[in-house]
This record gives sequence, C-alpha cells and structure tokens, in this order.
Amino acid sequence: MSGATNLGFPRIGKERELKRALESHWAGEIGEAQLAERAKAIRAANWRLQSEAGISPVPCNDFSLYDHALDTAVMVGAVPKRYAADPQRVDLATYFTMARGAPGEGGLSPMEMTKWFDTNYHYLVPELEPETRFELASRKPVEELAEARALGHDARPVILGPVSFLLLGKSDDPSFERLSLLDDLLPVYEKLLDELAAAGAAWVQVDEPFLAMDLTDTQRAAFERAYARLGKAGPRVLLATYFADLRDNMDTAASLPVAGLHLDLMRGPAQLEPMLERIGSDACLSLGLVDGRNVWKTDLAAALERAERVAERIGRERVMIAPSCSLLHVPVDLDNETALDAELRNWLAFAKQKAAEIALIHEGLHAGRSAIAGALAENAEAMESRRRSERIHRNRVQERAARVTDDMAERGSPFAERVAKQQASLDLPLLPTTTIGSFPQTKEVRRRRAAYRRGEIGEEAYNAFLREQTEACVRWQEEIGLDVLVHGELERNDMVEYFGEHFAGFTPTVQGWVQSYGSRCVKPPIIYGDLEREGPISVDWIRYAQSCAQKPVKGMLTAPVTILQWSFVRDDQPRSETCKQIALAVRDEVADLEAAGIRAIQIDEPALREGLPLRRADWPAYLDWAVRCFRLASSGVRDETQIHTHMCYAEFNDIIDAIGELDADVISIEASRSDMELLNAFASYRYPNHIGPGVWDIHSPRVPSAEEMAELIGKASKVLDVRQLWVNPDCGLKTRKWAEVTPALENMVAAAQRARESLSSETKGAGHGSA
Repeated sequence: MSGATNLGFPRIGKERELKRALESHWAGEIGEAQLAERAKAIRAANWRLQSEAGISPVPCNDFSLYDHALDTAVMVGAVPKRYAADPQRVDLATYFTMARGAPGEGGLSPMEMTKWFDTNYHYLVPELEPETRFELASRKPVEELAEARALGHDARPVILGPVSFLLLGKSDDPSFERLSLLDDLLPVYEKLLDELAAAGAAWVQVDEPFLAMDLTDTQRAAFERAYARLGKAGPRVLLATYFADLRDNMDTAASLPVAGLHLDLMRGPAQLEPMLERIGSDACLSLGLVDGRNVWKTDLAAALERAERVAERIGRERVMIAPSCSLLHVPVDLDNETALDAELRNWLAFAKQKAAEIALIHEGLHAGRSAIAGALAENAEAMESRRRSERIHRNRVQERAARVTDDMAERGSPFAERVAKQQASLDLPLLPTTTIGSFPQTKEVRRRRAAYRRGEIGEEAYNAFLREQTEACVRWQEEIGLDVLVHGELERNDMVEYFGEHFAGFTPTVQGWVQSYGSRCVKPPIIYGDLEREGPISVDWIRYAQSCAQKPVKGMLTAPVTILQWSFVRDDQPRSETCKQIALAVRDEVADLEAAGIRAIQIDEPALREGLPLRRADWPAYLDWAVRCFRLASSGVRDETQIHTHMCYAEFNDIIDAIGELDADVISIEASRSDMELLNAFASYRYPNHIGPGVWDIHSPRVPSAEEMAELIGKASKVLDVRQLWVNPDCGLKTRKWAEVTPALENMVAAAQRARESLSSETKGAGHGSA
C-alpha cells in the first residue's frame, strides 16, 4: 500500500484550544465531560484538515491531553503506586497528578520530565522497577481509531513502541536492566494490536526512535525479539524511526519482520541508498521527505525526484510519502500569519501546508509531474526567491564573524581569582539565594501587553505600567530576603522570542505556537538571514530595576545555543555559523549591561544538552562550537562581573566536561524532580565553580515546604562543598501564579537560612569564596 501519510499532527489546536481547555479544567471552570468534548473537537478538526489536504490514512492516537509517553505508561499499567492503589484503573485526576503533581504543601510530586530526544518537547519519564507489572489498562488507541472511522476517515493508529518505551524510562536502581521487562510487556502490545485489527485498523504506526540511537548488542536483540512477535500480530506494522539515521542499526532495522519502515531523510539522507539494498522484497518504505521540525517550504522537485528514484527500485505501490517525523514540532497553520510580509511568508510551510506538500509529492509520483506542474512551478519560484533575496546576507555580519579570534572566548583570569573579586563586590552570604529570572506573567500583564500591541494604549503608558510592576517585583524580593534579585522579565513574552524581536535576521510570528509540554506552548521566532543586534535590548530595564534595589540585580539574557535551538533556523548555512552570529549579538548586550553597572549577568543556556546530536560520534564537533559560542558571548567582561548560566531537564553526566568548559561563575540546574541525583555528575567531575541545584520544581503547582527544601539543600551539601552552593528554584517562574510563588520563595529563603545555621559551623569564616 502506498499513500500520502503523516506521522502525527500538532495537538494544541489552531488557536491553542487545548491549552485553554486544560487550564480551564485545572482551574475548576470546566469538568471532565467538557474537557473531553473540547479534545474531541480538536481531533476532529485535525483529521478534517489533513484529509482535505490529501493525507490518507490520517494518524490517530497522536493526540494527548498531556504527553504521549505518559499515555503509554497509563495504557500499559506502568503507574507508580504512589499515584494509584490500582495501576490498571487511572482516572483523569490521577493522570494529571502524575503529570503536574498535587497542589499545596505536602502534595504528591509529579513524575520526572525531560527532553524528547534533541527537541524542545518534554516527555514524562516512565518509572520502571523489577516489580512493575503490565496490563492493557487503557484502550485510548482503539477508542480514537473508532472515533476517526466514525467521522469517515481512513486512520492509522500511532503508538510508542515497547523497546523505546522501556529505554525512555528510569529506575530508582541504576543497575536495573529495564529491557528485562520486555517479555512481560510484549503480550500487552500483542493484545492491543489484536484489538486494533478488530476495530478496523489495516496498519498501525509503531514509533521506535531509539533505532536511530547508539545501541548495544543487547538492545538490538531486544528489537529483534519484540518484532518477531509484533510484526505478525494484528494490523500491518509501519515501524517509524526519526531524528537521525540508522547507521550501524541498518541491518537490524532491515531484518525486522514488519510491513513497512519509515526513514527520516531530512536528518539522515545518506541512509536511503543502503536501506534500498537491504529492505525486504515486499516491505513498504515510508520516505520522510518533508521536514517535520522546521518551517521552510519543501523543494518539491528535489523531493519528487528522490521519490521517483525509490519507486523505480522497489515499485510505486511500496512507497509512502511522509514528513521526516511527527508534525508536532511545527506550528499548525501558516494561514494564521497574516502579519508576515509576503516575501518571507512565501518561503514558509506550517503543519497544514506540509500536509499539502506530502500530498503533492504523492500525486506527482503516481500521476506524473504534469499533474502538479503548476504547483511545481510556483514552488520553484519560491525556492529561487529565497536563494537570491538580499535580506538574507549582510556583509558586515559575515565579516565580523570571520574576524573572531580565540582570545575573545577567554575570561581575563581563572575562576579561583575571579571569585574573590566577585565576593568583594557582591558581599554574598553562605548559600546565597536567587531565582532563575522570570516572575509570574499575570492576566493583567498579558492584558496590557495585548492592548499595547493592538495600539489601544501608548508606549509611554505601557512602559509606566511595566516600571511599576518591575519595581514592586524587585522590592518584594528584597523584603523576603533574597540575596541576588531579578527584574522579573515582565516586559518579555518569551526568553527567545523577545530577543528575536530585537535582532536583525529574525522574525517573530503571531500564531506560530508549538507545544513544549502539557498546556505550555512556545512561539519560536524564525531565523531567516544573517543576525545582528540592532541596539541595546534589556539594558534600560535592568538599569531601572537596579535603581529600585540595594542588593544586586542580575541582567537576564538568553545564550546562543538556546536561541538557536528554540528558533526555527535557516537551513542554507551551517548551524555553527548562525550560532556564532548570535553569540556576537549577545556579547554586545553583555558589554552594555556591564557598562551600565550591572555586576551579575545571567546568560541562560538550557538547550546545550538538547542540541547534542543523537549519535556520540557527532558530539565532539557540536560541543566544540557550542561551548565556544557561549564563551564568545560571555567572556568580554571584567573579572568582577559574575556570569551565571542556567540549564534544565537534562542528563548532565554525558556533557559535564563541556559544562565545565563554559567557565560560568555560577550555574543553576533543575534538580528537584530527580531528588538531587543530577548533582552526582558535578561531584564526580569535581566541578570547580559555583552551582545552584534547584530546590523547587516550578513545573508543578505544588508548593514545597521549607523543611523539604532544606532537606534538598542538605543532600546537595553532602555531594558538593557548601561554599559552592547557591539556593534557587528549578527554573523561571513565568508560568506560576503569585499564590504559589509567594509561599514557595518565602519557604526557600527560610530553608536557606536554616541550612546556613546548621552548616555555618563547618565553614565559619570561609565566606562565599572559592571552594
């Protein structure tokens, strides 16, 4: 069977309907039945849009109320006992508790969350122990297949494969081999596939992204064992790999007894030819020819030519046309972007437009190029327009980047010398307290911003409101006893988009929303050309905040790799070159902040780990330019200026050397969900600089007690020298409410004071200097 297919569609809705429904439900404004109806409406709209674009079959079960890995854990009964006495009977309230925790002091903490491979999407980490038992506890894939078929759609269920599910999980016992659970899990998948076949599924898409990762022989054998059973059960199986190429897993993938195999030909174009030499004589090949992770139009002629070459080798009836991965990672509909200028808009494609591109390539393959001649000509014109546009290239930017020297990425003195000068300047206590940067963006802040953008209030009135809010935020921090303050970022919409709006070569969008986790959406700006800062961005706001405070206020910036990773990036030059241009723009802002008298500057780099290529062989080259770009941005300051950075939701063991090479004076990390486990990497490495392990998980509405946070500080002090430690939340507070922030930060300050009293006798007279 051939087809114009899709691996998944954005869940949030064209107007972020899912976000609004979820947050209304969590606020008690709508019940479960209303939430279910709104979710059903989003699914119906998604299927209709894809079907009208020419996609058949449409994916189903790609929708989730929070996260697909969490859905899979619930489906197979892998529910930690702290949430449900019966893991096979999970209601909606329990589901959301697993995702978000329970509100209030002493409530249940949520499951750990981390990045989905090298994307900015976050998944809930399955908890797997030797005693974990599996059962088909949820029939969501069957129910959503029936829902799609009832609406007249030919649908293909999407499920996360059993091997990847287990490899994505974690255990309290690091020596426990999660794949030892595979034989207990496979009967659940077999039962699910049988039920899907009975419900009318001809095909099922089973996602196994780990096939594109570095695997051991044991892990490859697990794939072989799993699909020896699943490849013969229920519907025909399309095994989907993505985000990288198969490389040394090629033979394993080709040998699996499945009816079809999907290849990401955007991230791994070189894998196509060797797979054509290996694929079975009757297996279908799904070609990922449309980029599911970026917003640029597909070169239809080039994509069609590749599809035609494959069809000549294996036959058209065995070729599927698809995106490289699920379209979850791009915005829904370019038609919403009415404010974009016509030239730039003509270069772009969002999920709806990508679905149409898939259908066009499929039509051209089966009906001939003449059938889509008009679309091909229009597409070719757009490709050429982008190549020749003068707005893409700026000679002065390229010339400045070419003049960068090695010494520009070096601080003036080593950390041991800098820290003494910084302590003399900042006069910080043991275990200094701070926050990561942002404070709650209240409804009133968002309302005023929207009114300003609509022209309903003037710039002077809007800025006066922001100054009032900033002053109140800063003074409150001083009142509760925080040691290093922030201005709250109330003027900012997003940590990347805000800077994108102030760099030449960037463009923001209006409705270009992408899901990050749950109801949390981000709106990545688009990097279309050479980048440069057009003038100071944050300086006036930080200078004003410092004028309202006696204690130091940190300047707050976003670092080069994070701006790169969390934007839609131009694909016509190496990412490393684009990152260098960003680094130079950030360097200019750092210099202006220091000149304005700011003594501490935070340059957040949460996406450093996320940007790692999936294959270890590719890591050194990436880390070399990524670390260099951070240092280029941060190293043009005096020793007395304290450089902070922040990282979140990542396993640091693999890149601890690179983190050390950043040479930030203070790094803050998310650590509370892992109960300080992430600190082990820093201890083993003997991390020399200062570090602030988060003691409050801000991604949950739950407010931790002072006792709980003091306990986490105590755990951290047993791993690292207390003189290295800072006390801070896990991440920024933008998405939290003041009703949560106020008691949590007061508890945090109290916890730090309590820890100082219990630990000060051990370090009396040491100050907060070098460890």
